[in-house]
Amino acid sequence: MILQTTIQGFLKTKADSRLYHRENQELEFKEQFNLAGLDEYLRDFAAFANNRGGYLVFGVKDKPRVIQGMSKGSIDQFEKIDPEKITGYLLEIFSPAIEWEMATFEISSKTIGVFRVEMSKEKPVIAKKDEGKQQTIKNGEVYYRYGGRTQKIQYAELNSIIHERIRQNNDGWMDLVHKIGQSGPSNAAILDLENATIEKGDNKILVVDETLINKLKFIKEGSFKEKDGAPTLKLVGDVVPTSQIEVVRRIKENLTKQYPHSAMELVEKIQTSFPEIKQSIIWDTIKLNDLKNDPNYSAYVFRNQSQEKEFKKSGKLPVSTPSIYNDNAFNFICQCITDSRKPSGKKLIKK
Repeated sequence: MILQTTIQGFLKTKADSRLYHRENQELEFKEQFNLAGLDEYLRDFAAFANNRGGYLVFGVKDKPRVIQGMSKGSIDQFEKIDPEKITGYLLEIFSPAIEWEMATFEISSKTIGVFRVEMSKEKPVIAKKDEGKQQTIKNGEVYYRYGGRTQKIQYAELNSIIHERIRQNNDGWMDLVHKIGQSGPSNAAILDLENATIEKGDNKILVVDETLINKLKFIKEGSFKEKDGAPTLKLVGDVVPTSQIEVVRRIKENLTKQYPHSAMELVEKIQTSFPEIKQSIIWDTIKLNDLKNDPNYSAYVFRNQSQEKEFKKSGKLPVSTPSIYNDNAFNFICQCITDSRKPSGKKLIKK
């Protein structure tokens, strides 16, 4: 989460109203936000991700470097950003994925827009295609943050990233070999999360989802009774050997019926009732109240079963996983807005 105290620290001023901070490896100032410059911003995203992460801060004049805030037009464009679309756009242009977030703040009575980019765990982030009218981003290039500027990576930094990648890979193999050594090869097997099988030698064992296994009853060989065995899986046809087991992926029934609104549809619906409410306020309310992780209000739409299993195991959400929302989310956020207008209310109301 982007903290207002962090941004206030970046924007600390001297007696003459100029900023103390200069642009550096982790900080870039922009006067205004303009969607026409999105390719340039995303280039900065990749550069920050390949170094130590960083912040793009909008609303700071260059000469002299003072806080001027974003203009109304700039605010309107910033507020219309759909984070999930931008994440999808980043995935089309760069690999591996870039993790980022955005927010707006009122500082010194000025509106400041902020992008925060996390340091990549799988460097280098590489451009997969040309992008931009002036080819701001070029296929195969790696961008890096040097001092207060973004540019193509130089040999020394790229060499360092490659050696770190090799070290991480070797550490992963050594950890795996160490665990196999502790268990012994006879006790080790490979779990294939994509195909839901456990492999050991030539054997492949089907892994049955726990929600299905609890509904099954098994029949003892030689004593089949249809009544005692119900419910069972009905087998149609012959059982034949196969080198690969196909698993039907579990799909949440009527998911879109339960959660009919995309993120932007939810925003549009709320702004129909409250036209003056900024999109960033809605995102902040969702984040503050953790609505994305509450099935009473929303659900994640995973691209595949492996992503869902990994999320349940690690708690880390895969990049670009969209959320969908129900009317409970709409009603809750509307109530927060209504409560915030009461004399004792706060800007954002927590559950």
